[in-house]
Amino acid sequence: MSPASAEAVMVVAMPPVEIHRVCLPPSKTTFQKLKQRLSEIFFPDDPLHRFKNQSSFTKLVLALEFFFPIFNWAPTYSLALLRSDVISGLTIASLAIPQGISYAKLANLPPIIGLYSSFVPPLIYSILGSSRHLAVGPVSIASLVMGTMLNNAVSCSADPILYLKLAFTATFFAGLFQAALGLLRLGFIIDFLSKATLVGFMAGAAVIVSLQQLKGLLGIAHFTTKMQIVPVLTSVFQQRHEWSWQTIVMGFGFLAFLLITRQISMRRPKLFWVSAAAPLTSVILSTLLVFLLKSKLHGISIIGHLPKGLNPPSSNMLYFHGSYLAVAIKTGIITGILSLTEGIAVGRTFAALRNYQVDGNKEMMAIGFMNMAGSCSSCYVTTGSFSRSAVNYNAGAQTAVSNIIMASTVLVTLLFLMPLFHYTPNFILAAIIITAVIGLIDYEAAYKLWKVDKLDCFACLCSFFGVLFISVPLGLAIAVGVSVFKVLLHVTRPNTMVLGNIPGTQIYQNPSRYREAMKVPSFLILAVESPIYFANSTYIQERILRWVREEEEQIQANNGNALKCVILDMTAVTAIDTSGIDAICELRKMLEKRSLQFVLANPAGNVMEKLHQSKILDSFGLNGLYLAVGEAVSDISSLWKAQP
Repeated sequence: MSPASAEAVMVVAMPPVEIHRVCLPPSKTTFQKLKQRLSEIFFPDDPLHRFKNQSSFTKLVLALEFFFPIFNWAPTYSLALLRSDVISGLTIASLAIPQGISYAKLANLPPIIGLYSSFVPPLIYSILGSSRHLAVGPVSIASLVMGTMLNNAVSCSADPILYLKLAFTATFFAGLFQAALGLLRLGFIIDFLSKATLVGFMAGAAVIVSLQQLKGLLGIAHFTTKMQIVPVLTSVFQQRHEWSWQTIVMGFGFLAFLLITRQISMRRPKLFWVSAAAPLTSVILSTLLVFLLKSKLHGISIIGHLPKGLNPPSSNMLYFHGSYLAVAIKTGIITGILSLTEGIAVGRTFAALRNYQVDGNKEMMAIGFMNMAGSCSSCYVTTGSFSRSAVNYNAGAQTAVSNIIMASTVLVTLLFLMPLFHYTPNFILAAIIITAVIGLIDYEAAYKLWKVDKLDCFACLCSFFGVLFISVPLGLAIAVGVSVFKVLLHVTRPNTMVLGNIPGTQIYQNPSRYREAMKVPSFLILAVESPIYFANSTYIQERILRWVREEEEQIQANNGNALKCVILDMTAVTAIDTSGIDAICELRKMLEKRSLQFVLANPAGNVMEKLHQSKILDSFGLNGLYLAVGEAVSDISSLWKAQP
């Protein structure tokens, strides 16, 4: 039996199908539609549902819990929870202190600023934050971006006071931007930093940061301030005469120790404390070595004097006027987006492991307010760190009290222990930074991108090589541009396909996916998998006409049944605008001139409403609109048979 006759038998043998009327959605006023749409855009989680049908006192309590998550867990806090939080807080403090000093150097800031940033922000987050495991403090990526962008405008060595002012101002605007996103519920903006973009960006930044640390590991005094791979490597080899063998031996020795402890903790998660304690242990040992051998080790650079005491106020240093204000705002927004993305991603990761939810908008407000407060207390941009949060989680943290314990430990350090860091060598800070950022290079994620989505992988590579060879901000901008281009490509060139019937069912699927699906004689059934907008209406119209032409050529070549009807399955068409409606109308006229009937099947509610309001359905007639493709095929086929 030929394929054509088999298809004919298949259609004849199908049982009669009940034809349903396509209904309009319930009538709503323009205000009701706008209210519903805005609610779906800005309040998809319906945050006020808990306040319904509650007494005034209950609403007050719920409001306190909503704006200050600490009231959720504080009333039931116990000594058992405190014990776990104290252990985890002390553990992450041992990691936060050396990392804070190191990351401040990465941002070209005085080392003490890193410790200040590990004191005030965690206290604020413990009150406002909704994550139980997020460990707050400086992070490598935000430090790198801030240091790069500000240093391109103002030299940190030539004008350190102005540089410090711009750093605090950028932190203020980062916090303002973050809090505004949370208050206005505009968190979807950060979604433009796709995972593919971040994988490439973080890997490129990790490579650049690691190469920059060769200055400390090799003992080079005069090093490039540029953040591209070529100038950095050039500077490394041009300054070979400054290499210090003592620094190299001790620096790479401690780096090997840190990397080994990291591997131990990765392979045996129960030994998480090994890598957590390694940085502070390295700082103590290296400081003792340099102090004991200071008479013999003349070529090793050290941190030097660090002032004791609490964070000094810095609100008077905020820079709200002048020629560098635009630089501070731009730096603040970019570092704000990056730190917000990292913080929320980390918080949600550990919340999923413990089966609780992290409110993204609350996190934006918490991180934003803590950065705004931090900018007034000598802190720079902070967020949730993945490495410290992982240690916090593995150490058994139960609530945000672990952040309070960490901040208290940092407070003790600021008040009493700062002189002990005078002889801490810079090479140990470089080794700590390399150990921290090397985990940002995610080979497995990049390979998965290649296997799953080549365009995502391309965005990842653009981000990676852009950071390496152009600059950190431009590399990020290129990657975001590629991601936006991908979105535009999907919108302007949506997927269209031919559908066939799976014999014995009312199911219509793509024959290229389901080989048993067979085309229905005299019908061309097409599906569009996207909204029909001004951006893609012309393409969809041209693509459908091409499908029709190719189908007619194939029928003519195989001597099949003549094409009589084109059915457009609109199941996946979630929206349509006036340009899309005009395209549908023009398409109907073109097909009518070719003696082809054009039929629409299963339009969504809002699509059906717009088609009805535009009066376009009048031109389709009684047999131009159906609830399902199967009903359209059955009804139109029966009408053809009834004709003499």
